[in-house]
Amino acid sequence: MVRLLCGLALLACVACGAHFDGRVYRAKGVAFAVSAVPAAWQPLPDRDAALAFRDPAAHATILVNARCGLTSDDVPLTALTQHLFIEFTRRTIDEQTLLPFDGREALHSRMTADLDGVPMRYDVWVLKKDGCVYDLLYFAPPSGFERGAAAFTQFVQSFTTVVPHE
Repeated sequence: MVRLLCGLALLACVACGAHFDGRVYRAKGVAFAVSAVPAAWQPLPDRDAALAFRDPAAHATILVNARCGLTSDDVPLTALTQHLFIEFTRRTIDEQTLLPFDGREALHSRMTADLDGVPMRYDVWVLKKDGCVYDLLYFAPPSGFERGAAAFTQFVQSFTTVVPHE
């Protein structure tokens, strides 16, 4: 299910030379920083996202994606968020708010949606800044969602874009 979500989210392929040192992620044309990743989050290798982690205690997955320079991303934040869930059914938005985020405005959404008949809860942040789109997602079964949600919120609050090395 994680692999399918990655594909559906239109996550950009990570360019050769992408590097994450535990705090700063750099790939061709894009860079961002986060606070230390919680120790309980296990890295997921071979994913299409810039960063992917698994929180086994919450049965949750965390994805961070960054893509730049796509004219198709020049749409409202609501459209970018909806596009992440285009293949999902029974989508219910529980909360959706525009909030200040890294010097811009981001759309924060909490929702429930089914993928292939399996319900999951999602915490999604979508930010457009300097020609790039950043998607930060946390998802888990409804029964375990709250267990890891606070750690994800702290992770999101530490996110900041960085000038990439060209």
